[in-house]
Amino acid sequence: MARIDFGDEKVTTYGSLPVLDEKAPHFELLKSDLSIATLDDFKGRRIIMNIFPSIDTGVCATSVRNFNKKASELDNVTVLCISRDLPFAQQRFANNENLENVVNLSDFRERNFGKDYGVEMIDGPWEGLLSRAVLVLDQNGHVIHSQQVPNIDDEPDYLAALKTLL
Repeated sequence: MARIDFGDEKVTTYGSLPVLDEKAPHFELLKSDLSIATLDDFKGRRIIMNIFPSIDTGVCATSVRNFNKKASELDNVTVLCISRDLPFAQQRFANNENLENVVNLSDFRERNFGKDYGVEMIDGPWEGLLSRAVLVLDQNGHVIHSQQVPNIDDEPDYLAALKTLL
């Protein structure tokens, strides 16, 4: 379990992020058209997993915008923006922001991703949502970078994640 800050409160996550150099766990998440996306769908691509509580909060929206911009500058990289928002809310945001370099995925239906990746918050005001974290996977699906952001109000370390892809 990870302990993260939510204002003055300590919040606990369900587990820990996947271990560096190991293969990332399989997932099944919903795309904006309600079809299923799996990790295998992105095989052969390098992946940035931008994981966050809700697209309708300032820091989460900023992280999606920033990774959208950075992804356009990298070869063979797909950015997956993952939350428990409804796919319709994720798509609305992407359309309003003209985001073309990220793939929004939702864990709202099965709710397995948050447990399998150790990012579901199990207490605190946002219990049941995903914590803010970033994972970077190589083209074989192995974890080459991970960050559990220690304070939910902070943005992830974009530079550290992107450096692993240069």
